[in-house]
Amino acid sequence: MLLYGLNYAPETVGIGKFSGDMATWLAARGHQVRVVTAPPYFPEWQARGNRYRHKHSEGVAVWRCPLWVPRQPRGLTRLVHLASFAVSSLPVLLAHRRWQPDVVLTVAPAFFCAPGALLLGRLCGWRTRTWLHIQDFELDAAFELGMLKGKLLRRLAERWERGTLGRFDRVSSISGAMLRRVVAKGVADHRAVLLPNWVDLDAIQPQGDEARAANPYRRELGIGAEAMVLLYSGSMNRKQGLQILVEVIRQLADVENLIWLLAGEGPNKAELAAGLAGFPQVRLLSLQPLERMNDWLNLADVHLLPQRAGAADLVLPSKLLGILASGRPVVATSAADSELGQLAEQAGVRVEPEDPAGFAAAIRRLVGDGALRQQRGRAARQLAEQRYGKEAVLQQLERELHR
Repeated sequence: MLLYGLNYAPETVGIGKFSGDMATWLAARGHQVRVVTAPPYFPEWQARGNRYRHKHSEGVAVWRCPLWVPRQPRGLTRLVHLASFAVSSLPVLLAHRRWQPDVVLTVAPAFFCAPGALLLGRLCGWRTRTWLHIQDFELDAAFELGMLKGKLLRRLAERWERGTLGRFDRVSSISGAMLRRVVAKGVADHRAVLLPNWVDLDAIQPQGDEARAANPYRRELGIGAEAMVLLYSGSMNRKQGLQILVEVIRQLADVENLIWLLAGEGPNKAELAAGLAGFPQVRLLSLQPLERMNDWLNLADVHLLPQRAGAADLVLPSKLLGILASGRPVVATSAADSELGQLAEQAGVRVEPEDPAGFAAAIRRLVGDGALRQQRGRAARQLAEQRYGKEAVLQQLERELHR
């Protein structure tokens, strides 16, 4: 299999982590796996070693191709960023014609890579199958969130997208709602595959009350056992809608013993820091090491998952799976009929997008009701076990590859 996509390990969050897990798992099962990708740059938006490179890692042959990384990824600059990788990687991708992969699996974003993957499949002949895996409807999100504008531009983009999707042998996505959108865009039912993201249920497990008090992060950060920790951890970009937290924190300033931990990187972090200046109970941190993720996720009494309106069915946040596995409740903003909304109603409290008063009320409810926190936390872990176990999902992927 040739895996072709913008993000890959050692990126520890988002698509890069899942693509890395997928490739190394398949290699460990005896498959030959090659990867064409960009240098690691996410979520800091700073490329490390931005040049052509080739190395082997954990049984996988990895080719890195340079790209342009904007300081502020907005609208046109984001499109140029995505296109730069599609252009720089095309010669490396097409050189794999001699290898004759059985499957070329492309991960979107960047959708701009899809034509190159289809071209390679055509050059390799009928024995090579093409598969597009959609982690994020980047074109839809760009228009829904106002990064791109114009009815004519959107109509042209959707026509190109529809024609491209229809040429892949398989198109998969990470949630039922996103897969229905795939079919609505013209992909035949028998070519559409549900392939959710996954979580390592052994690496992330709920910790009990005694472990909560002894969590090493509480000692390192100077957080007392009586304090309630409200945690956001992940990328800090526009679609996260993190600015809602500024107003929420202001509305809850009267509640004692609340500690807000906002950890991550991204172009909106400086703006968030400016809005929260003067709130001593708020701490902005960097992303935490992957090997400490279990302690980090269990540090939270309540997890925070804001999303902007219009983004809920365009992407199912990958960070949600770790939250569920940790057995801690979540407050998430999403429409009631979205997949994220339905999960949040079972594993915590769902709030309408861009409703700071509702978000604050949900936090008050969970903070003040220990029994409710425990009940929603147990439900969260059950959802992770039933739907998102790593071995089950990747075995499903392997069966579909053989098919």
